[in-house]
Amino acid sequence: MTQDRTWRTSSYSGGAEDSNCVEVSLSHHALVRDSKNASGGVLAFSAPAWRSLLRFLGSR
Repeated sequence: MTQDRTWRTSSYSGGAEDSNCVEVSLSHHALVRDSKNASGGVLAFSAPAWRSLLRFLGSR
C-alpha cells in the first residue's frame, strides 16, 4: 500500500539525521509516517478527516 506512493517530507523538518519529522502521501487517502522509519506503521486519514485536521491545526 505504501510502496508505490509519492511521499513528501514536512517543511518543518530540520533536515538533520536525528530531527523529528513526518512524511505525508496524498492520494485517495492521506497517509502519514515517521520519516526515520519509513517501513514502520502509518496513520491513514480519509480525505474529509485530513481536511478537518488541517483546518483545526491552521486555526491554532
